[in-house]
Amino acid sequence: MIIDAHHHLWRPERGYTWLDEPGLDVIRRPFTPADLTAELTATGVDATVLVEGGRCHPDEAAEFLGYAADTESIVGVVAWIDVAAGDVCESIAGYRRLRGGEYLVGLRSQVQGEADPDYLDRPEVRRGLAEIAAAGLVFDLVIRVDQLPAAARVARALPQLRLVLDHLGKPRIDEGAAGLRRWRAPLAELAASPNVVAKLSGMVTEARPDWSPGDLRPFVEVAIEEFGPERLMFGSDWPVCLLRSDYPGVRRALEAVLPPLSGAQRQDIFAGTAVRTYELAGRVAHLVPAVPPA
Repeated sequence: MIIDAHHHLWRPERGYTWLDEPGLDVIRRPFTPADLTAELTATGVDATVLVEGGRCHPDEAAEFLGYAADTESIVGVVAWIDVAAGDVCESIAGYRRLRGGEYLVGLRSQVQGEADPDYLDRPEVRRGLAEIAAAGLVFDLVIRVDQLPAAARVARALPQLRLVLDHLGKPRIDEGAAGLRRWRAPLAELAASPNVVAKLSGMVTEARPDWSPGDLRPFVEVAIEEFGPERLMFGSDWPVCLLRSDYPGVRRALEAVLPPLSGAQRQDIFAGTAVRTYELAGRVAHLVPAVPPA
């Protein structure tokens, strides 16, 4: 079984203004559940987690939860929320009342867009995160390297909150050894908290345009050293990945740079960690081969 723990869908005309930036013409078009299904079939991926795509509006959550209700392969949704708004509990309750609300597994804010590297230390943000934890949901961290220390402080302060680090904290893979040095220590500090897991996702778009799998290897090796396979999960970051690679190419690249692992460890990265973190067992049980009786 393979679960893609991180992908997006969007229709640009519905408010994805970030797609107007130069150089994004490859992905400046609609990506629908039908498009996703075709990619999954071609790549051999069984199930996915759909993640908010930077629209930053609650209407997106209604749309995505509806997609999950109608699309067998989408087994969870990480929806957008303004974590500092003061109405986190009400927003969660509203999402859960929507059609497909049972597919809500996590929430995410566009923290990477905040200029303040210590944004996650703000009292109103900490209150919102505590409410997410109380609701039994995961919070996905889409952050920059300079925001990793604040994330580590949050993880220690709120041990009841399950945190997922998206894209390994966006290290500058294009800068090679220098990017690795700046990222390694703050990543290790965050990984020291057992309530944090991370996604092996979004790496190809942090690499050079002429990247090769070898460029990713040092970063993957550090992630495995710090988190262990049991706290790492595969994510395609499709369709953003199309800026550097097609969907199958992302999977092949990760498989090429993984160190020797046991079958159970590989299964953690490609499915098990996502199942545990996002509590997907009931939705993917039919994908797991039956265990013969002893």
